[in-house]
Amino acid sequence: MQPVPASAGIPDEDAYWSIEANDLLKRLKTSGSGLATSEAASRLAKYGRNTPEARSGTSALTIFVGQFRSPLVLILIFAAGVSAFVGEGQEAVIIGAIVLASCVLSFTQEYGASRATEALKQRVSHKAIVLRDGAECAINAEDIVPGDVIRLSAGNLIPADGVILDARDFNVSEAVLTGETFPVVKTPGRSAPEASVAQRSNAVFTGTSVRSGTATVVAAATGERTEFASIAAALERRIPETGFARGIRRFGYLMTEIMLVIVIIVFFANLLLHRPLIESMLFSLALAVGLTPELLPAIISVTLARGARAMAANGVIVRRLDAIENLGSMDLLCTDKTGTLTEGVIHLDGWLDVDGNPSTDILLWARLNATMQTGLKNPLDEAIASAQGDDGATLRSFTKVDEIPYDFIRKRLSVVVHHNGAEDDLLITKGAVQNVLEVCRFVRTANGLEPLGDTHRAAIDEKFRRWSADGYRVLGMAIRRFESREALSRKDETDLAFAGFLLFLDPPKQGIKQALSALAHRGIAVKVISGDNRYVTAHLATAVGLRAERIMTGEDLSKLTKSALFAAVQHTDLFVEIDPNQKERIVEAFRSRGHVVGYMGDGINDAPALHEADIGISVDTAVDVAREAADIILLKQDLGVLVRGVDDGRKTFANTMKYISITTSANFGNMISMAVASLFLPFLPLLATQILLNNLLSSIPSLAIATDNVDAEQLHRPRRWDIGSVRRFMLSFGPISSLFDFATFAFLLFIAHAAPAMFQTAWFVESLTTQLAIVLIVRTHKAFWASRPSPLLAGLTLAVAIVAIVIPYVPFAAYFGFVPLPLPVLVGLVAITALYLLASEVTKRWFFDHEKHHSHRPRSNKTPTGNRLPQSP
Repeated sequence: MQPVPASAGIPDEDAYWSIEANDLLKRLKTSGSGLATSEAASRLAKYGRNTPEARSGTSALTIFVGQFRSPLVLILIFAAGVSAFVGEGQEAVIIGAIVLASCVLSFTQEYGASRATEALKQRVSHKAIVLRDGAECAINAEDIVPGDVIRLSAGNLIPADGVILDARDFNVSEAVLTGETFPVVKTPGRSAPEASVAQRSNAVFTGTSVRSGTATVVAAATGERTEFASIAAALERRIPETGFARGIRRFGYLMTEIMLVIVIIVFFANLLLHRPLIESMLFSLALAVGLTPELLPAIISVTLARGARAMAANGVIVRRLDAIENLGSMDLLCTDKTGTLTEGVIHLDGWLDVDGNPSTDILLWARLNATMQTGLKNPLDEAIASAQGDDGATLRSFTKVDEIPYDFIRKRLSVVVHHNGAEDDLLITKGAVQNVLEVCRFVRTANGLEPLGDTHRAAIDEKFRRWSADGYRVLGMAIRRFESREALSRKDETDLAFAGFLLFLDPPKQGIKQALSALAHRGIAVKVISGDNRYVTAHLATAVGLRAERIMTGEDLSKLTKSALFAAVQHTDLFVEIDPNQKERIVEAFRSRGHVVGYMGDGINDAPALHEADIGISVDTAVDVAREAADIILLKQDLGVLVRGVDDGRKTFANTMKYISITTSANFGNMISMAVASLFLPFLPLLATQILLNNLLSSIPSLAIATDNVDAEQLHRPRRWDIGSVRRFMLSFGPISSLFDFATFAFLLFIAHAAPAMFQTAWFVESLTTQLAIVLIVRTHKAFWASRPSPLLAGLTLAVAIVAIVIPYVPFAAYFGFVPLPLPVLVGLVAITALYLLASEVTKRWFFDHEKHHSHRPRSNKTPTGNRLPQSP
């Protein structure tokens, strides 16, 4: 059934944001308690899934048809048509069969890769809290339908366009739609029908995120009818091109330039030699196909998909395949400390009054504050709630009156409670010590309330520093009593009495030193960016073996210009007391110094930095906005998992580059040799169909490159695309290949005295076997006998090599113009191939030694590998 407009009963000309909430609920045939499960299922079947666009891009037919959009494939189909038109029906059939076989081969690999990728993405699908049958439940955001009532809180991504039914201190970041940097306040009410997206203060929109507060929203538009869907394509185009994708594009340009020069020269030269027009055209086109790595897109898709599956098995889910190469190229990791360097299981270790003595009042107030707040969920509140203390009966004697939710500017959370039988209400505030002190006028001592003077402030600060230096996370507690009232606001957080401290301990994670050492061994430095104070951050850094001598605070950073920050980050060990917006600036500064930066975060305030980083890393327990901003998701918040992901990324990069190397060595040399030979021989060195068959057979083992083993030495440093290195590789190995091609020509012409058909057959066998053999040479930096290929790659290479030798003797060989080869000719070809392998092995040793020396030359700061950071231990 075709989905119908998701407005579910609201005519297109009606602006749902201008309709009064109760009327909107009636028109959507829902209520404040949400939909029944059966009704939601019925609407899902009727209106379709809540996605910006239909998922048609990964259908088998779409991918198969896409294989024929390649310009080279279209040219070959045109050539086959021309051959049939001029009466060369046999040649047309052979060309058509080879083209179809290549496309089917590419399709099976790419389709399998796309299906695997979709399956991985489903493992980290976005969840939402909705009311179904009057109760809260978590569902996939794709299953939301018009009329659903959604509960939102800080950190949530908004899953549908809708109208606010109820809200409290509700602030939403709409930058993805409006470009407005600062969050906007949203409240229930009505907006004018003609109001723009930015002016609809009572409405929320898909893809935006909740920065603070809570709200209840009714979904009015889902799927393709949302504001987000209308600009989804433009948002997709904003994703920056990765360094690897840029390298592949530049490699394509290089090969295209070479191909065009060769094809044009060969075509017109053959015409000048009075060769038949059709034969010359087919030969030139076949040369182009032989030189072009037409399976490169499929090879990349398969290699990336296999890498993604390997990473998933190791606890790393890839949300964007292009990010795998960036992960392998990463040389700097920026991370917060909680959960990454520490256990992430925070314990409440102390509840102390102003004098530093244990206080049951402080614990009671802390538990009331933590258990009754409904805003941003956080580990500190969970630690308070699970702490041993007053029993539930005491807590139940208090009734919640109101709350002022936490936000990242105030850094405080206040809850107002009423005790049974009391005449007044109690406001309980907890938060960062300095931020709590800002709204305090008194201090609660053993002698009662006293004015908060300089002496008290100094004593509080001294305790805060001492406990922080011991590794404790310290929060302040304050209270205020006042007569009951209906509602409170942030203005009521004033004239409070500072009451005491909460001390939390999050010990270093077991094995963290080993994980940091493993990252350093792979050329990856670690920088800590934390909102916590300098004392506790420095204590932790020292405990886990990171340097902590050079510290930059958020206040220091705010005084730096962009260029000054770019210079300063290189010499900074820890970034502490950092505001959320400053994280993005730090990541940008490191990237400006030529680093490939990974950023690991799981909070609301991490989203901008996750976007800015080359590789955004989050965990599956992160808030929605952080998970959606990340490129990869760790199923376990553990740097050890990330180390394995880095290795998998580097293996994927290495295997992709193997195909590039193979293409630019044997293929380039063979095509150059054929082009030159065609100008001097009285016949074509290979027929067009033989070139195409050669290209098809030589490509089969390449599809197994994704399974190949990678030498451990190639995992020890970041891998980056270098088009200069690719060009040098081609110019080093191409002439070696051509040299032995010319030796083969001389052997066939002057020793074997081969006729045209025998020459073409022998050259086909030699060309194909050398292309297969070079796979085993260039796949490793070691001697080829010292590095074992994967069983699949070795098996396919051996199988195709046998086919190459046997094919001249099979019954259908004549269709391709092949003739049986005498034994002396075969022996001569084997000898030439063996000498070629030996020369290639020697050239490889020289080339990689030269490249190692080249990579160690001093470079400018602006180059991608300039100015490495001091490696962390």
